Amino acid sequence: MNRPDFGLGSWPARRARISPDRTALVEHGRSLTYAGLAERVERLAGALTRRGVRPGDRVAYLGVNAITVFETLFATARCGAIFVPLNYRLSPTEIRYMLDDSGASVLVHSADTAALVATAGALPDGAVIATEGDFEAEIAEAGPAPDTPVRLEDPCLLLYTSGTTGRPKAAVLTHGNLTWNTVNQLAHLDVLGTDKALCIAPLFHCVGLGQITLPTLFKGGSVEPVAKFDPGTILARIGEAGITSFSAVPTMLEMMWRHEAWDSTDLSSLTCVLYGGSPVAERVAQAWLDRGVKLLQGYGMTEAAPGVSMATHEGTLDHPVAAGVPHFFTDVAALGPGLTPQPLDGTPAELLVRGPHVFDGYWNRPEESKASFVDDGWFRTGDVVRVDDDGWAHVVDRVKDMIISGGENVYPAEIEAVAVRLDEVDACAVVGVPDERWGEAGAAFVVLRPGAQLDEPQFRAHLEQHLARYKIPKHVLFTDTLPRNATGKIRRVDLRTLAAETFTNGPA
Repeated sequence: MNRPDFGLGSWPARRARISPDRTALVEHGRSLTYAGLAERVERLAGALTRRGVRPGDRVAYLGVNAITVFETLFATARCGAIFVPLNYRLSPTEIRYMLDDSGASVLVHSADTAALVATAGALPDGAVIATEGDFEAEIAEAGPAPDTPVRLEDPCLLLYTSGTTGRPKAAVLTHGNLTWNTVNQLAHLDVLGTDKALCIAPLFHCVGLGQITLPTLFKGGSVEPVAKFDPGTILARIGEAGITSFSAVPTMLEMMWRHEAWDSTDLSSLTCVLYGGSPVAERVAQAWLDRGVKLLQGYGMTEAAPGVSMATHEGTLDHPVAAGVPHFFTDVAALGPGLTPQPLDGTPAELLVRGPHVFDGYWNRPEESKASFVDDGWFRTGDVVRVDDDGWAHVVDRVKDMIISGGENVYPAEIEAVAVRLDEVDACAVVGVPDERWGEAGAAFVVLRPGAQLDEPQFRAHLEQHLARYKIPKHVLFTDTLPRNATGKIRRVDLRTLAAETFTNGPA
């Protein structure tokens, strides 16, 4: 019989044979063993095949984190098809764009997104499966899927980038990309088969899927998907269930730290908390470290499935907000003259990444895919990184966010990190705005903590204590909130538009 090669589609069945009675997934009091998961995945794969899904076809999923997301992911991969998780916070127009762009032939959705699906209207009714209703009927009625060979180089997942600068594009991640990312994670972390992990970052985002979640399932631990992030609920669940690990984006860590239950929550069961997606304020990281939590920053991107580097438990206390050291099967370099790689050092430079976990390109975007690589498969990350003498990396900023003012390179992330050291400042974002004298000038958008008082001279005085004069933003605007996307990243394109409309760009 023709068995599938080792790949994501075969994980549930293989793990079921090793530890069939261990709990794989938990949700609202319901638990599913690895054997139970394997059986349901086989039947769902059979149902998808019966609906015409063939190797290479795309199966989309729209909904909150749930067991059904994992079942659909594994069943899709079992068919040799490609899984397309969609952001349920998007508008109908955006959802339709992604369905059209991916060419999805089947859409599985949760009950709470029914109205969104109906409004988007991108697929005929016969190609839509609701998780509450026909999903269970499909599993009950279908038999096992036909044996479908799945190779490491076969595409497994289309993950749409956050789209902060225009229409998103989908990174094509193969079974091999996801497998090698998992191996990298396991080489860096002590993930155990007895671990109990929360999946709180959304599964349409690389942090939710690639950090903690898949490595825990690979090791035979249990994962509890969380449909909606609520800081109080998460803190309570950690103590109730003896949660050992989870991955998150920085805004989630900050919201838990600020919650009234923070001081009284028992965090002793946590052996590892990973965060990524954007930098975290040092005061937030220090608050978790002070509670004895092994907090690690992981740096990566969707195109790397996602891990590139990670902090280590031994070095985190001395580097609370550093991006750590490269993963085991990851090559890193700096973009040098003539678009060639050169060694990374203490000089800020664009990071290049290469390895078996790095994707080959974007879905149906051959020109953009080609432009993303230089010299023998090195991927241009677009991030400016510097490496200290001890080998620990620091992400300085995005290349596209860098401001060139009077010929000097100004990195907004550096200014923002200094700004949030002020107790009065809740958040800060700096963008470039055209300036007749300097070419570009900085514009700072500042959000104060509730009840805090701070004026512009006080804010500038603080920056001047820590930054060179040319780095100080020319414009400052206090605002109630910053525009963010679904994963908490600041939408700088919106701020650039607002800055251009708000500030006069004449001579200083």
